[in-house]
Amino acid sequence: MLAILLAHTVAALLAPLLVRFVGRNAFYALALVPATSLLWVVSNWGTEQHLNLDWVPGLSMNIDMRFDALSGIMSLLVLGIGTLVLAYCARYFDNDETRLGLFAAELVAFAGAMFGLVTSDNMLVLYIFWELTTILSFLLVGHYAERASSRRAATQALLVTTAGGLAMLVGFIVLGQVSGTYNLSELVEVAPRGWLAGVGLVLVLIGALSKSALVPLHFWLPGAMAAPTPVSAYLHAAAMVKAGVYLVARLAPGFAEAGPWHPTVIVFGLATMILGGWRAMRAFDLKLVLAFGTVSQLGFMIAIVGIGTRDAMLAGLALMCAHALFKATLFMVVGIIDHTTGTRDMRKLAHLGRKVPWLAVVAGLAAASMAGLPPLLGFVSKEGAFDAILHAETFSPSAGVAFVVVVVAGSILTFAYSLRFMVGTFGRKKVDAPSTNVAQMHAVGPLFLGPPALLAVAGLGAGLFAPWFETLLTPFSTTIPNPGADDYYLALWHGVNTALILTIVVVVAGCALYLAHRQFARVRFERTFPLNADRIYDATLRGMDSVSMRLTGATQRGSLPLTQATILVTFALLPTVVLAVGGPSGVRTMLWDSPWQAIVGVIILVASIGAVVMRNRLAAVLLVGLTGYGTGVIFALHGAPDLALTQFLVETVTIVVFVLVLRKLPADIDETQGIGLHVPRAILAVCVGVAVTVVGAFAIGGRSSVPIATLLPDASYYLGDGKNVVNVLLVDIRAWDTLGEISVLLVAATGVASLVFRNRRFGSAPRAADARRVGGEENGENNETTWLVAGALMDPRHRSLILEVTTRLMFPTIMVMSVYFFFSGHNAPGGGFAGGLTAGLALVLRYLAGGRYELGETVPIDAGKVLGAGLIFAAGTAVVSLLLGAPALSSATFEFVLPIFGEIKLVTALFFDLGVYLIVVGLVLDILRSLGARLDAQIEVNNR
Repeated sequence: MLAILLAHTVAALLAPLLVRFVGRNAFYALALVPATSLLWVVSNWGTEQHLNLDWVPGLSMNIDMRFDALSGIMSLLVLGIGTLVLAYCARYFDNDETRLGLFAAELVAFAGAMFGLVTSDNMLVLYIFWELTTILSFLLVGHYAERASSRRAATQALLVTTAGGLAMLVGFIVLGQVSGTYNLSELVEVAPRGWLAGVGLVLVLIGALSKSALVPLHFWLPGAMAAPTPVSAYLHAAAMVKAGVYLVARLAPGFAEAGPWHPTVIVFGLATMILGGWRAMRAFDLKLVLAFGTVSQLGFMIAIVGIGTRDAMLAGLALMCAHALFKATLFMVVGIIDHTTGTRDMRKLAHLGRKVPWLAVVAGLAAASMAGLPPLLGFVSKEGAFDAILHAETFSPSAGVAFVVVVVAGSILTFAYSLRFMVGTFGRKKVDAPSTNVAQMHAVGPLFLGPPALLAVAGLGAGLFAPWFETLLTPFSTTIPNPGADDYYLALWHGVNTALILTIVVVVAGCALYLAHRQFARVRFERTFPLNADRIYDATLRGMDSVSMRLTGATQRGSLPLTQATILVTFALLPTVVLAVGGPSGVRTMLWDSPWQAIVGVIILVASIGAVVMRNRLAAVLLVGLTGYGTGVIFALHGAPDLALTQFLVETVTIVVFVLVLRKLPADIDETQGIGLHVPRAILAVCVGVAVTVVGAFAIGGRSSVPIATLLPDASYYLGDGKNVVNVLLVDIRAWDTLGEISVLLVAATGVASLVFRNRRFGSAPRAADARRVGGEENGENNETTWLVAGALMDPRHRSLILEVTTRLMFPTIMVMSVYFFFSGHNAPGGGFAGGLTAGLALVLRYLAGGRYELGETVPIDAGKVLGAGLIFAAGTAVVSLLLGAPALSSATFEFVLPIFGEIKLVTALFFDLGVYLIVVGLVLDILRSLGARLDAQIEVNNR
């Protein structure tokens, strides 16, 4: 199973190259991937295969895959029809088709994602594949992106199925928490009951119904006909829309007797069957006729599978296979007609059957199966469905009669639109000569006609050999208990029984409905039904846009103080009210552990007040920095030197950044430009501070178990092989968090630099040689001895010889200290973050002493490359762990002896820490280059 997924992934990545060099014939090579995978499915038929890989066990997201009878049936459809559709694409598209390589990649990737969906046993992993099919469907439906209709259809399908998928995810989580397992196989066995399990079940069914386009979420499927016909033949007939049917069938053995099951599945399924058949009688576009027919048949399948009996499951699986065969065939036939005649409007087709008789024969076999005529699989499965309804003991007599009546009515509509499709497409239309489109059509090659012909013949063969075909379905249908009833079997002839009589009624009434459909259309179909799903969808989107605009206009007025005030007021009031209503009692607080903490607290308080009242910007920044240094002292007094070191370094770098920015601002704050009143803002600030303090006190006092902090020292030493708890947390225990945080740092650095540079983001800082080459003597070309390379290029008014000498002496020392922090961080205060900040401060010192050209001399490398290298090291550690068969970002320890150094212990988390180190250095370098060197250049231009 894993090999099949990897093969489809590789094929999808190579597809654009294959199409580029081979053209449309590359589809034949790509078809070998699902074809070969199909061989594995056939060779393992009748066996149950399992794949279990630990992925994120803490979140119950292990990769648990299971290949059983139901997965085998779905895989047979997904891979078999996928193979034929890919071969069909080789003649459907021309070599000059736009984005053909991407289309091929998306189609192959969809086949792999669909296989992953039907073989996933873990519900959360199933959801990932579920959403992958949604995204790929969006891309495939929107293949003709230049067309507004394609963009609308793709967006509509994405929104509807994604909303249903999110509801399904919540349902999965509810069922997983209630049952204690996230594996479908185990969930079906325990099948939890109760109101909460019922809510979770309904949410899962909403996802299934949205994917299979059931009322009221059916409208996206006809709209998706804007996609190329191979997409319709594969995704919207044989594969993706069957995902909902598959999920209902998977859950039926355990949940068919649950309270909300039948009202949800059967009622919506039958309503969809009637509505889809009714709309199919209205359409004139051949793809729309088939699309609404697909909606109708999906409702029929889900209603039958949802009955929850053994016979119903057998009939439902047979219906699912029959529908995949005849509907994929008919979509391919429509694609051939559209490709050769240039139209899909049945009103423009006349004498087509005489022009292409073999195409008419292929379409006739598929349409007969859709109508439920013998000896095709559609007839066998429909007979089974009738019998399953008639003998289902789960319904009351009145409900059973209503069920039969609705299904017979839907089958009459199905027969009528099947007959209408054939006559409207291939009939003579009471004209003597072929229509213009038919007369000008080009010939249909055997390679183009071959895939639909094979599927049509498969439908005929499965019907003729129904007992053999039944052996493929019974291994799963027999998993449903069937007490007190004889097992039904698939066959062409069961004698004269009620099901056969109902079939005769369907055929006679269907023919009558077709003959009367024109007059019936004048009476019924030409009237606009007020509850149109498309109009409701559009109205819903317009309403959401209107509400969002009004809400945004009311809350986002472009005022930063108003936005901050809204957030802070909410933060101050909400926890306070909650604690006042139901907070814990008996909270014990302690103002300080030692007098030194009180002294430092007073200093922080005075500095905070001073920062508020100070009008000079630089003085205010320094006072804010003092509060940060005071916090670092508190950390140190509490025995956290690592946190204290990091706090001091961060505060220093922050002050430098502030100072660099303040050079472009006036020295003092202009009170006339102030917004709002000072007293209310001061009261709000005090309230927020009190709220934070109170929430912290309640959080500590309300603790009812052993703090996790007491477990961290042992975890870091025995699991992470390090004594420094903080560093081990960052690079091992919570390395995923760190990876996300450094990614944010990289994005922030890139964003700041992009704002400053605007039109040229990348490049290293200017060097002294560049300045001398451009400016000559004016820029300082002389032979005087300098302590720094670019010192002579600075303006003498801003140059300090003492600072240059100090920098020349201190820079190597600081860099050595930076390296020391980096290597010692796993067992002592330091680490990649602290080491990177130390190196950044060394760069700051070099820049302040020698100017922007000195920065280029110190690090003649683009800051973006440093950032990229750091991200590669950090993310590469995760990838290497996976390749070695270990969980992502897990550490390994190596111990060896080196001459002079002695015994060495190397933890692979060091390479992740190296990525952190490089990203921090790159961040500081980027800030100095953008807010420092760039602004220096602008100041020089302004002075000149």
